[in-house]
Amino acid sequence: MSRPTWGIVATIKAPTKDVLEFAAYHLDLGADDITIFLDDCNEATAEVLSKHPKIKCILTDQAHWEKTIGRRPVKHQVRQVRNASYYYRRAQHLDWVAHIDVDEFICAKESISDILADAAPDTRVLRMLPCESLGTDDRDDLDPSVTYCKAKLPGGPKGKQLEHLFYPQFGGVLKSGFVSHVVGKIFARTGMQEAKFGIHRIFENKEQQVEDVTSEAIELCHTHIQSWEKWLKIMEFRLSRGSYRAELEQSLNPASGRVQRHQLFTALTEGGNENLRAFYEEVCWATPRLREVLADHGYLREYQLDLTAKCEKHFPDFS
Repeated sequence: MSRPTWGIVATIKAPTKDVLEFAAYHLDLGADDITIFLDDCNEATAEVLSKHPKIKCILTDQAHWEKTIGRRPVKHQVRQVRNASYYYRRAQHLDWVAHIDVDEFICAKESISDILADAAPDTRVLRMLPCESLGTDDRDDLDPSVTYCKAKLPGGPKGKQLEHLFYPQFGGVLKSGFVSHVVGKIFARTGMQEAKFGIHRIFENKEQQVEDVTSEAIELCHTHIQSWEKWLKIMEFRLSRGSYRAELEQSLNPASGRVQRHQLFTALTEGGNENLRAFYEEVCWATPRLREVLADHGYLREYQLDLTAKCEKHFPDFS
């Protein structure tokens, strides 16, 4: 039996170095195909990527959008899912396709192909649960080669109890104490008819969400948080046009104690950033206390991504 083949599709607007590190990491992981839609039409990035035989790079210029759907969508999330769906329909040379972002890195202790081979024949979608990175800025007690993350917590009372233990002031406010998504991303088996990607799922026959099975063998390292300064710099964009904007939030039961991210971060930044900084230090920063309590309960992850070395390996001419 031949091993399953798999590829990645991503729509990216990021510095060339970040794009190459993302691609190199997943090439090293064993990806058979990586297709990157460059949302900023960065020709310098495209030139480097296009030299690799396993990478296809598409500049999403006006001609691309006129060819695919007739016009360029205003929202970048719509551009992401349109590109992913366009690619999926043309990825019949692969067995599986993963749709992820430039700050997400698939992590597993065994071959991805072996994990996909072990999926039941009727499993069409395999879900990767996220681990969210912790900021390591201004800390001299950490291994600089390690990406420290907190893993997703269980739902229900147990998860809430752990949230309050891990985050004494802000526990119970955000699911798992994550400032980004808790649902993860997916591998989709190719061959589904009229399939349409969402950001975190896939639909068949326009509106029917395809049932997924959560993988116990794969996690998704989401480097959403890197440092206080980087998080603060992008906060305004995320609140107004990105992943923290109000229209993306789900309605919450007031009795649950949960607070929507848009509401929380808007409130924490009113009149200055002191309250937001307090939130960051408790929930997002790799302090000894947080690392210890996460590790004690099995929710600390330490990933060796080795992005620089892998980039040099797969793109030796880039400097």
